[in-house]
Amino acid sequence: MTAETTVRVFAGIDVGAKTLVSVIRKNAASMKAQTFANTPAERLRLVKRLSTFPGITVCLEATGVYSLDIALALTDAGLRVSVLNPKASHNFAKVLLRNSKTDAVDADTLAQYAERMPYQAWARPTDAALTLRALARRINTLTCNKAAAKNQRHALTFSPQTAGAVLLDVALSITQLEERIARLTQEATIFIQAHPLLARRYALLRTVKGIGETSAIALLGELMLLPPGLTHKQWVKAAGLDPREFTSGTSVSKRARLSKAGNRYIRQALYMPALSAKSHDPYVRGFFDHLIALGKTPLQAVCAVMRKLLHAIHGMLTHDQVFDNKRFYALPA
Repeated sequence: MTAETTVRVFAGIDVGAKTLVSVIRKNAASMKAQTFANTPAERLRLVKRLSTFPGITVCLEATGVYSLDIALALTDAGLRVSVLNPKASHNFAKVLLRNSKTDAVDADTLAQYAERMPYQAWARPTDAALTLRALARRINTLTCNKAAAKNQRHALTFSPQTAGAVLLDVALSITQLEERIARLTQEATIFIQAHPLLARRYALLRTVKGIGETSAIALLGELMLLPPGLTHKQWVKAAGLDPREFTSGTSVSKRARLSKAGNRYIRQALYMPALSAKSHDPYVRGFFDHLIALGKTPLQAVCAVMRKLLHAIHGMLTHDQVFDNKRFYALPA
């Protein structure tokens, strides 16, 4: 079998919370879709099935924790794996003029994407990076739960029918969530300090005025999983902080908005630091005020601060340098 023949086999996997639907294309023809449970044993069975095709390229969408396990299993088995942003496969499906949307159709679309588009290898994260992200995302979940509980308590206090026992129970939930967040934050900090690269990058992030302990953990947990070698613009796109223009002919033109097509955890982790930095760092504040003077809304200006902070963080981590606020924005003389 020649090298050219071995790379003419492609597979697409539609990843769900409970199932994995696989379609294999060999010599430009799709085989019948096969369904596997999204469990360790069934993932292993799928990997063994795909491994019987030498040189196969496997393509799947990035669907968070659901796609990570199968991507790790495929990569560790030595297979060529490409993990797509869901928008890329969605746009490709439009090109194929596909009106139906089933798991099997989606898997076939991914297989055809692998067949027709340039191969981009998935960069496997280190085990340390994966552990840190798991800690950071759990802290994020508990923090969101705490915010929801506080909002609920606020609403309940305005209702005269609310029993005192209910208010006490909600208050207890908030206290317990705060304790769990503190415990996990401490665990994450200890873990970071046990890994020199993580510890150094964590220290660099903390030099940004506005990035506290929780934000640094959240950012590090996500940024360490980005593929190496990306430019600052690619980081911005990965975070969904790239502005998108909306125009139609010569008559319709909408205000540019964030694409929000990327990692929402990075955006969430940058929001509070951006608010804090614009209040406490004169150079960040100067940049914010400059945008307001140009007619930007406060929210647009904050999003621009987030984007520029991510630019700065990219340079800091790439060149192992602390944050230099004087380079963030040149204040008028």
